[in-house]
Amino acid sequence: MTLPRLTPEVWWAHTSSAMDRLSDLLDERERARGDRFLHKADRDRHLLGRAMARSVLAERVGCDPREVTFELRCRSCDDKELAGAERDSEPHGKPHPTGAAAGWEISVSHSGDWVVLVLAEGVPVGVDVERVAESRDLEGLAAYTLSDTEHEAWKTLSSDARVGAFFGYWARKEALLKATGLGLSGGLRRVTVSPPHTDARLVSWTGGGDPKASWLTDLDRGEEYRAAFAALTDRPVTPVLHPPSATLDLLRR
Repeated sequence: MTLPRLTPEVWWAHTSSAMDRLSDLLDERERARGDRFLHKADRDRHLLGRAMARSVLAERVGCDPREVTFELRCRSCDDKELAGAERDSEPHGKPHPTGAAAGWEISVSHSGDWVVLVLAEGVPVGVDVERVAESRDLEGLAAYTLSDTEHEAWKTLSSDARVGAFFGYWARKEALLKATGLGLSGGLRRVTVSPPHTDARLVSWTGGGDPKASWLTDLDRGEEYRAAFAALTDRPVTPVLHPPSATLDLLRR
């Protein structure tokens, strides 16, 4: 039997698209969180991520963006609670649409000048974007982040190639972890992905929480960034890519 094709959407926004009036789309908790950021760039990225999610979902289900609500769920806390431990009291974790947009899945990431949103109906998704930046302790970060297999492949690269490759690994791994709902608390070293110069795929997953099926791809945001998108599905996948201009048009409406 041929499974139906999944067509998840990818929306990009430049931080210059942030407008004060978008705060009207956020709920009280989201506005309070935004107010706690000390730097305008952080406030803009937070504002755009929440406003994009509400605006796009509202377009898909045919409602006002203010009718789209979210429930934060942390899979790690759920697992702790099942084991008899106390969960964190402050709501956190992956946002799950509720209300008018119940049944959709989203993931948001931001870095530098860019915010990215992915969404799909009924299939868990995860996205991550990372700005490529030199680090004085890239070796230490790689040892903390990369699995043994990844680390061995990474060390064979030239010093110049290692920087971009490190962030390529990171983006692929975090996209998968976010799709599962574990996030970074799931542990980056548990996840092994293919090297960044090859087609993206999950190679292995140690410990619990591994997805039964997954699809992974890189997203292009220029040489200064590495980005990846994961969907937990065994269906064929064809992403629909929306340019930043389409996001800006939507937010202006």
